[in-house]
Amino acid sequence: MNERGRQEHSCSDCRPMSCYRQEKRLPDECLTGAVDQESLDACTVQYLGDGLDARIARASAEVEGSYYGKLTRAEEIIAFANRLGAKKIGLATCIGLSEESRIFVRVLKANGLEPFSVLCKVGSVDKGEIGIGDELKILPGCHESICNPILQARLLNDQKTDLNVVVGLCVGHDSLFMKYSDAPVTTLITKDRLLAHNPAAALYTTGFYYKRLLETGRNL
Repeated sequence: MNERGRQEHSCSDCRPMSCYRQEKRLPDECLTGAVDQESLDACTVQYLGDGLDARIARASAEVEGSYYGKLTRAEEIIAFANRLGAKKIGLATCIGLSEESRIFVRVLKANGLEPFSVLCKVGSVDKGEIGIGDELKILPGCHESICNPILQARLLNDQKTDLNVVVGLCVGHDSLFMKYSDAPVTTLITKDRLLAHNPAAALYTTGFYYKRLLETGRNL
C-alpha cells in the first residue's frame, strides 16, 4: 500500500511483460507506462557515447546477443571483460570458495587476463573487535576473523583492477564490497551454503521441499 492506501503494483505482479517486445498493450498499472519521459530520457542518455556506463551496457548486450545459451557464466565474464577492454581482473573471494577461485584464476590466465585475488579474511581482524559476540562465532572460544569486504575492495582498488568479480561473498558482505569497489563489479558465484551455491533451487521447490519460504510469521 502507498501513503494514500492504494495497492501498489510492481513488475512481479505482471504476467504479460509487454515491455519486452511490445506485442501486447501495456497493463494499466505497468511501471513502463508510468515512467515520465524526462526520467526515461535521463537514463537512456547514460547508455550513449563512450562513458563507462555506455560501454558496460553495450558490452553486456553484445555478449548476450552473441552467445545466448552458448556460454557458461565463467565464459561470459571473459567475453564481457574482453569487450570492455578490461585486462586486470580482481576476485573478491569467500574463504569457503577458495578452491573454486583458484580454478577461475587459471581460467582467466588461460584467456590472457591478469587475475588478482583477495580473500574475505584478509587483515585477520577478530570478530570480537567489531562487537560480534563469541556465541555468534562458528567456533566459539577461539580467534575467528571477520569477513572484510571493505579491505578487499581497497586492496583491489590499490591494484587498479579494471573489473572485479565476486566469488561467493556472504549476503551483505557483497553489498559492502560493491559499495567500496572503484571498478565495476560482476558476480561469478552467489553463495548458498545449503544448495551448492544455487539459491534459485529453493525457489523452484517452494511447492514441496522448501514450503517454509512461504510461511508467514517466521522470526529469521
